[in-house]
Amino acid sequence: MPDRKPDRDRPRTRFHGRVEANGRACAHPGCDEPGEFRAPAGPRSGFSGDGPPQFRFLCLDHVRAFNSGYNFFTGMSADEIHDAQRPFAGWERETRAFATNGADRPPKWSDFNDPLDAIGARFRDRMKAERPRADGKPLSGADRSALGVLGLGTDADRKALRQRYSDLVRQFHPDRNGGDRRHEAALQQVIEAYQQLRKSPAFA
Repeated sequence: MPDRKPDRDRPRTRFHGRVEANGRACAHPGCDEPGEFRAPAGPRSGFSGDGPPQFRFLCLDHVRAFNSGYNFFTGMSADEIHDAQRPFAGWERETRAFATNGADRPPKWSDFNDPLDAIGARFRDRMKAERPRADGKPLSGADRSALGVLGLGTDADRKALRQRYSDLVRQFHPDRNGGDRRHEAALQQVIEAYQQLRKSPAFA
């Protein structure tokens, strides 16, 4: 591995916010040290909305002096200071994504074209599968999955459950379909789904 220079050969690299000066001198009058730390150009010259914020670059000693005397509330009235110190100050503003003049506003659903009704149909199927039973009996997540395996609706009763199970067993069982064993995995799923539902409170 190549030898690394000791930290003493890289002065002030540990300070947060340090930027290589590349020949830029400190902006403090009469200081010839490199300007490596950014500071506002004036007491409160942050971003105003009319253009980029104005900054100047200072050396380490002068940026420390600037920070020690910096007061965010300079020039504010008592009411402005009170408003800025509220716990929820700033939360009243709209974020960019929802601002009326934002460039990245999401499209309106009314402008969305779904000619095959793919999204709408999927949403309706999901809502249909998750709706409660008309008789008010509870259905667990496992119950709903089992109903999907058997192809039954949410409001199916015990009679419909038995009939559907009988039909699927005749369709998938090798003893009932001429010895075709290609559907044994599906048969196992049907049996497990039936066992789940027959013990469910909804089919008691």
